[in-house]
Amino acid sequence: MGAVETIIQTKISAALRPEYLDVINESGSHNVPAGSETHFKLVVVSSNFEGKNRVARHRAIYAELADELAGGVHALALHTYTPDEWTALDQPAPASPNCLGGSNRD
Repeated sequence: MGAVETIIQTKISAALRPEYLDVINESGSHNVPAGSETHFKLVVVSSNFEGKNRVARHRAIYAELADELAGGVHALALHTYTPDEWTALDQPAPASPNCLGGSNRD
């Protein structure tokens, strides 16, 4: 686990006390140097999301990760659920789309 990934895990764990948290570094699927920590997908299941719409949930995460987003984190895919929503899912989170940036653009 890289330094940025660890920071994200620590900040979200402390702020939202999730029942489930998966921080996935997807940088290797993008046109960035090897070992980069620029593209992440987060799956967050927290009772703190009860009664909040998707925008409010995302804003809560963005607020916690403001320094990382202002720095080297270029992309953040968020999948946020309440425990009941998580239990009702057929799959944990949608797959991320293929990168179309840089030299991967058609």
